Order: sequence, then structure tokens, then C-alpha cells
Amino acid sequence: MRKKEPLGQKLLEKGLIDETQLNQALEYQKGSDEDMRLGEILCKFGFVDPKEVLQCLGEQYDIPVADMARIKPQSEAVEAVPRDTAKLHNIMPLRLRDSSLTVAISDLDLSTIDNLQFVLNKEIKPVLAVSEEIEMAIDRYYGREESTVDTMLQEFTESEASFASFAQLAEEEEGAEEDDGSDVAIVRLVNLIIEEAVRSRASDIHVEPLEKRLRIRYRIDGVCTEVESPPKRLQNSLTARLKLMAGMDLAEKRRPQDGRVVVRCGSRPIDLRVSNIPCTDGESVVMRILDKESVRVQLSELGFHDDDLVRFQKFISRPSGIFLVTGPTGSGKTTTLYSALNALNRPDTKILTAEDPVEYQISGINQTQVDMNIGRTFPRILRAMLRQAPEIILVGEIRDKDTADIAMRAALTGHLVFSTLHTNDAPTAIPRLIDLGVKPFLVASSVVAVMAQRLIRTICQNCKEPYEYPEHYFEAVGLDRDEAVETTFYRGAGCGECNGTGYRGRKGIFELMGMTQELRDMTFAGAQSGEIRAKARSEGMVTLLEDGLRKAKAGITTLEEVVRVAGRVEEGG
Repeated sequence: MRKKEPLGQKLLEKGLIDETQLNQALEYQKGSDEDMRLGEILCKFGFVDPKEVLQCLGEQYDIPVADMARIKPQSEAVEAVPRDTAKLHNIMPLRLRDSSLTVAISDLDLSTIDNLQFVLNKEIKPVLAVSEEIEMAIDRYYGREESTVDTMLQEFTESEASFASFAQLAEEEEGAEEDDGSDVAIVRLVNLIIEEAVRSRASDIHVEPLEKRLRIRYRIDGVCTEVESPPKRLQNSLTARLKLMAGMDLAEKRRPQDGRVVVRCGSRPIDLRVSNIPCTDGESVVMRILDKESVRVQLSELGFHDDDLVRFQKFISRPSGIFLVTGPTGSGKTTTLYSALNALNRPDTKILTAEDPVEYQISGINQTQVDMNIGRTFPRILRAMLRQAPEIILVGEIRDKDTADIAMRAALTGHLVFSTLHTNDAPTAIPRLIDLGVKPFLVASSVVAVMAQRLIRTICQNCKEPYEYPEHYFEAVGLDRDEAVETTFYRGAGCGECNGTGYRGRKGIFELMGMTQELRDMTFAGAQSGEIRAKARSEGMVTLLEDGLRKAKAGITTLEEVVRVAGRVEEGG
């Protein structure tokens, strides 16, 4: 296989893309933390059809392109390649001839072909096919050739039956009584639970033991949704399988454990952070789904109002100082900070991070994970970082006086520092730092801005409709009745796209407080959060509630969601 010319050039010559699209894809490829190929990126952006990319690749390497819908693989070829091997490499065996095997492959990776030749001990003759078509072919043909459990799984998926139905059939067929997590039926069941969660855009999977049943819930758009669950008798086997995957001690059932596992859903890797804790009725397991795509969000896509976006970009472009993001767990702080780092990540800028844990790896940034067992704490990492002469430092969270002191002093010595703090709103961050033991003059001198944020569900565009809200909603958000009458508000009626919730996706709402000279003087004087808040409001700070209301007026979210997310903050502020 000899490459004649670059793929991008060939697509240009055929008129399938233009120079702007090619340059955008190449720029994304340079900044991506994954080894993504140019054709994959062009398809991801929708610039070109996957079959057109394959056609060009076929011409480059003189390899035929297959239409999987018109090809029926030989049963001998399917039997020659184990299902796990086909799924791992995303290949579909087509023809077996003596010592050669023809396989459909979506990516001309020479190392993959070499591995297949070594594992299968056959000469591999590749043909090109669309990745999704190969996945469908694997499910179709291996589903017919595999065991009864695989057949049930395929029928289960196609008929959209419940987890409980499949699990019951699987147990009856396979006798799923073992407690080591290795039973084939349990393996299939766990994989199905994870795949369905990813398809549902869930951020977390909760496996919760109750007194008389096992409950599985997905957190979708920040709200827990219960799904059909396996029977209680499979609880131990299911928990054991999850612990085994995450590298936990199966015999330990008295202490909490943490683990991590990477699984593949289709062609993309999904990172799961697993937490296990003993409860009254068994072990509760929560899997947080870490999808790298979620931290590649551009700043303009986070949900900033135009004015706030300009101010935010101005603050993160400062040469020194500390920028704090506040909010509870799950409020999107990590995504915001990673988006900021991505925007600042250039060859001439050294960026170091200290995190607990490192949730996402970003190409071009040196990331360090806290490890308390060996004394690798936030303060110790920060001291070492300062000797590495970075321009930008990210501290995952300020939890104690030592970390806060070092972060503040780093900001005063010419470093731009990003960090998070657990407070309800932006003004409260100032007295919180002083409560930790940081000197008021350090806080006043080093902090350049504080931003509180929350995530708010957005209306499903497929079922969006105008809606007249009752009077009490306007009172809850402080909206004048006359102004409310002049504004058209919306909500989602509920449809298949949003699972009947009326919401699909989330955006941030923000409360951005820049430190002016007046606020610095108040901080130095030890002012309370209420005084700081009043001054910031007089200087034009928009609160979380007000930003949420702006998004409701713009038809992005609903008044119910604004009250649910931001109403409590306003009451507590």
C-alpha cells in the first residue's frame, strides 16, 4: 500500500471540501488530545460524507471499498475470527481463502493489520467500509452465530425490552449464580447498561441496592432518571462484575473503594470513574461517565451572554492573578476551566495542573494527580510547580489554608492561577478564603475575578412550544407582570427525542464578579459577603437568577428550570 498524495489534497481536488474546511480540520487535529485522523475529523464536522473519504482512501492505497449492505460474509470467515477480536478492532471478516482472510476495516492502520495477521496467523487482505456499517454487521452476523445469551441480547436490544426481562432470561439460561463477576450473562448485562447510559447522554450510572429490589438510575441533564432494573437476585453478581472491571478488591465489602475503567462504546473509548460504598442492603456503585468530547467545548458554547463572554475572555487573558470558579459538585466547573485552558493552550505557553483526580487528559498540558498515600498533596505539587516556571497553573480545588496561601502567592509572583471553591455564589468566595486563614491583603491583591455557575437544562428543540406561566412563577423570579406579558416564554411538550422530559442538553448560567478597586478595599477591610454582593450588584454584576431569566426570555430554558436551579441560590444569597 503506497500513499500517492495527502488525503486532504485529494479531497480538495475532487471539490469535496474547501481550503477553509481543511484548515479548520488540521487546526483541530493539532489541538486534539486524541490521535484522530484527518478523515475522521472532516466527517465529525460534517464537511464530507464517510463514504467519500473511504473512496479517496481506496484510490490512494489501491484498496477496494465495500458496501456492507450488499455483502454476506462467509460463515467460515466469521468462525475464523472471535467476536471479541472483531469488536476490539472493529473489523468484519468476509472471505476465507486458504491462508488469506479478507476483512472489512474502517481505518487503514498498519499496526492493526499486523496484529490481526499475528493473532489469526493468516494473510489479511483489507477492504474499506464505513465504521458504523461494520459495527452493524458484527452485531448481525455474530449475533446469529454466538450463544443463546448473545441471541437473547440481540433480541432484547431490537425489541427494547427491559433490563429485568433480559437478566431473568439470562439467569435461567446460563444459571447466573456465581459471585465473581465473570459469568457471561452478567458481562453482557453490564455492557448493555453502560452502552444504554452513553446513548442516553447520561453523566452518571447509579446501581443502588434497596431492601427488596435493585435500582438503576441514570443522571441525564443533571436529573436522576430511574430505568428498568435487573432482579434483586442478580445484585451480588452485578456488583462483583463492576468491581472486577474497576480493579477493586472483590473480597472487600466493608470499606469504600474507588476505581477506574475504560470501555468502548462503538468506536470511541469511554472513561468510567467508579465509586463503591457499603450500604445497609448491599454495595452501592456509582459510575461517572467521562467523555472527552465534553471538555472540547468552545468558550462560546458554554452558555455565556455576549457581555459576560467578553469579560470572561478578558479575565483569563491576564498575565497574573487568580481566577476562581465556584459552585457545587456537578455544576460544570471542570468543563469551564478546561475550556479556558484549551483556549490558552499555545506552544509558547507552559501550563501545569494539579488535580484530584485528573479527569481528562489534554494534549500539550502537563497534568499531575494528587496522591495522598505518597504525600503528593496540593501544597507539595504547587511548590514544585513554581520551580518549573509555568505561565498558567490550574489547582483542582482550594480546600485548605496551605493550598490557598501558595495559590495566592503564585498569583502575586507573575502566574495566572485557575482554581475552584465550594461556595454558593461569587461574593461569598472572598470571606470563604479569609475563613480558611488567608490574609485579607493576599486575597485583595491576588484575586482578579470570581465566577459562580450552575448548569441549567435547555428546552428540547423538537417539541418546543409557547407557554403561559401562572402568576407565581413571575413572582418567584422577581419579574414584573407587565414585562412578563410582553415576553413569550417556552417549554418542551415532551417527545421521543427528550424521553418525554421536554429538555435536551444543558447550558451554564453565570455570576461573574470582577475585583474592582472598591471591592479590593472592602476585602482588605474584612467586609461580609452581603456587603460585597451589594457593591458588586451596584457595579453591574448579573446574578445567577438574572442570567437564568435572560435565558428563559430568549427561549433557551424554562421558568420552572430557572426557579429550580437558581431560585434556591437567590434565597440563600
